[in-house]
Amino acid sequence: MPADALHLTAAITHEGEWYVARCLQVEVTSQGETIEESLENLREALELYFEDAPVPEVTDVITAPVEVRRVACQVP
Repeated sequence: MPADALHLTAAITHEGEWYVARCLQVEVTSQGETIEESLENLREALELYFEDAPVPEVTDVITAPVEVRRVACQVP
């Protein structure tokens, strides 16, 4: 029986010396020294995750920038 393929979305950020890949449909994250390595590690982590977790109903992800204003904390 062939395995079904899921089409998920990853967001990748560069944090220090690492690229961090996060799946947007389920809370699974991995990292690597390159973008490609972080995605491959995320793919492996997701495969392990779905061995025990139910497969989510996958919907299209809409990504959009969000501007957040930081308010400086005043120390008394």
